[in-house]
Amino acid sequence: MRTVQLGQSDLRVTPICMGTMTFGEQVDEPTAHAILDRSLERGVNFIDTAEMYAVPARAETFGATETIIGNWFAKHPGARGKLVLATKVAGPSRGMPWIRESGGLTAKDIIASCEGSLRRLKTDVIDLYQIHWPERTVPAFGLMYYDPAKERSQTSIQEQLEALQQLVKQGKVRYIGLSNETPYGVHEFVRVAEQHGLPRIATVQNVFCLLSRGVENGLDETMHRLGVSLLAYSPLGFGLLTGKYDESGTEGANAPKNARIARYEIVRKQRWGRPEALAAARRYNALARANGMTPARLALAWCFAKWQVASTIIGVTTVAQLEEDLDAWGTTLPPDLLSEIDRIRWEMRDPAI
Repeated sequence: MRTVQLGQSDLRVTPICMGTMTFGEQVDEPTAHAILDRSLERGVNFIDTAEMYAVPARAETFGATETIIGNWFAKHPGARGKLVLATKVAGPSRGMPWIRESGGLTAKDIIASCEGSLRRLKTDVIDLYQIHWPERTVPAFGLMYYDPAKERSQTSIQEQLEALQQLVKQGKVRYIGLSNETPYGVHEFVRVAEQHGLPRIATVQNVFCLLSRGVENGLDETMHRLGVSLLAYSPLGFGLLTGKYDESGTEGANAPKNARIARYEIVRKQRWGRPEALAAARRYNALARANGMTPARLALAWCFAKWQVASTIIGVTTVAQLEEDLDAWGTTLPPDLLSEIDRIRWEMRDPAI
């Protein structure tokens, strides 16, 4: 695979990124290490994680994913230098008091979280340090509308950037990014950075898949004009676009017992468990089969080829899944198939926005 530049940084990454949020929950440490081994062997040079992982988040597994990756680095001393490592500082706690006591995201919070991630990852520097979700109150994780009455912001964007600048100056972070952001947030982070000589964001990591194409509702223009790269997460729609839930009934009833929707009630209550999301997934999955490919290959090929995407974050629970996802690279979808995908979207919109 070629490499692509992230924003205006000098980071060059493969267009596929190894996502790790299941490490420490669905995936045990030996399996996680086998996945990381094979990912590196296949040429993937980009790993993404977060302090709050594993997912679904709970106190017992907070930081577990970073710890597993750090242990892998310790076993493979040469691996760290071959990889671009991205992690994230959690935004306001969202009902997760084990992350931090404060309800916001202060400069002190950012610095303390970075120090914790460096320890767990057993590294001296994080290549890309991202704010996992905005400190502001914004529509994200399935919420569709902004409600100013619910705004609880406590820390300015300038203060957040000044904390990140301190980490950059100390050599602990190379570049910064955002996640689950809005067009306003991207514009404002860039504006404040340029006005005050603070670090400029290189990336935004947002959901982007056949079931959730909100990026194309204005965020893509913002990022294109400002020179900020998109890292697309959940290209398989939390598994809905693999076809494994096609016979599971509404809201994932009777899903395979090891699947996320079956194992975790919280997932069934989120955007991926909506009946509309499952219905739309079945349409796309049927379209894939009618065109002689697996649902996963269709969904990944679509995401891989979108002009908006710099790198697509894939998440797997087995080496076999990793191989299948990587093998989808290079698949070309013909124009008539892309038109049919757009027709389904016009009819069913973005049910997992």
